[in-house]
Amino acid sequence: MNYEEAVAYINDTPRFTTKNTLDNTRQVLERMGHPERRMKLIHVAGSNGKGSVCAYLSSILTTAGKQTGLFTSPHLVEINERFQLNQQPVSNDFFTEAFGAVMELVRGLLKDRPDRFAHPTFFELLFLMGIYIFDRGRMEYVVLETGLGGRFDATNVIEKPLVSVITSISLEHTEYLGDTYELIAGEKAGIIKEGCPVVYDGTRKDVEGVILAKAREMHAKAYAVRPDMYKILMNTQKTIDFLMDTGYYLPMNVSISSVAEYQIMNACQAVTAAHALDIGLTEEDIRRGMEQMRWQGRMETVLPGVILDGAHNDSGVEEFVKTAGKFQQNTKVTILFSCVKEKDYEGMIRTICEHLAFDSVVVTEVDSDRLVPAEELARLFRKYTGQEVVGIPSIPEAFDAALERKGDGILFCVGSLYLAGSLKRIIRSRNYA
Repeated sequence: MNYEEAVAYINDTPRFTTKNTLDNTRQVLERMGHPERRMKLIHVAGSNGKGSVCAYLSSILTTAGKQTGLFTSPHLVEINERFQLNQQPVSNDFFTEAFGAVMELVRGLLKDRPDRFAHPTFFELLFLMGIYIFDRGRMEYVVLETGLGGRFDATNVIEKPLVSVITSISLEHTEYLGDTYELIAGEKAGIIKEGCPVVYDGTRKDVEGVILAKAREMHAKAYAVRPDMYKILMNTQKTIDFLMDTGYYLPMNVSISSVAEYQIMNACQAVTAAHALDIGLTEEDIRRGMEQMRWQGRMETVLPGVILDGAHNDSGVEEFVKTAGKFQQNTKVTILFSCVKEKDYEGMIRTICEHLAFDSVVVTEVDSDRLVPAEELARLFRKYTGQEVVGIPSIPEAFDAALERKGDGILFCVGSLYLAGSLKRIIRSRNYA
């Protein structure tokens, strides 16, 4: 089977199922010889910012000369972006090798244990491939991002991470995780292991109470990170410099390549986790790793005056408008928006319209069976704004229309990582970048 066939098989694998337990994943790892037990693991869960925290930690470790694997989701353009070795996506050949090796074990278990083993879901299959890749790639450290939740996520088969990180919590995937902040926090806190330190976003007291209760139960040292622990020193259209003073270690100045202030909390959690690892990382290791981190689709400038942001839920959009609002004071703002149907897209649209003074908005449809029709998104924008609203189902045509309206101003593309990925593909195909 070649790379394209492997990707097609994975994409045809169901995303969710009610029958697979963590033991299902453990059975495959057992036949692999439990390679995850030989790795030094960092486990990251949360609603917003967990991908960025993972990327910061991977950058710190790689910059410090550590052999570092990174497992994240979703991908924006190519599926092998989910697996990085020293910050480089795995090759198509290595991806295909991993798929073949894991599927051989899966087929064996389906034959040997038909009543005890079920075919892995989409995410479980990718996680198992990741473990194979990091083992064969001889990665000493591996940063793992959870997929959905934490307690029952496939990544939670790991037994003793060096540190766990829980980023900010929002009301997401409520049909699976619960409909309150406390319930969702309880699912995320399921990654806290016996005696393993946990770094968490301590902004919300209700969430903090749940995490601290779990940390006490697991005898895990807990490190809260709060907005009052940093002070912005300088914020340009390319970087943010800030002073961190958490009280856990000496204050330090940090610089990140981002225009988004919400990345400061993510950066603070990553720096705190890097200290909690207790593996001899120097302040210079940490500082250089933070400066060099780049993460696709998070307030990413992809063309002059064109910025992609992967904000795809209420809290993410609230942070987006805070950043985008700083640009509207000096330039014309255009919005390109799309969303998937299980999100509170009306709430996201209302937030954008109430807090951002844009000149026009173009809405489009993501290439997914989860799409929201462009006409429905346009109707909702018109409900909350009197500015020009244009609905164009085709993403390439919508992008062209948004670029035309942008002129010499700024175009923000927001609402869905599917949209961000589609736009990245369009830009590459047109040789913009």
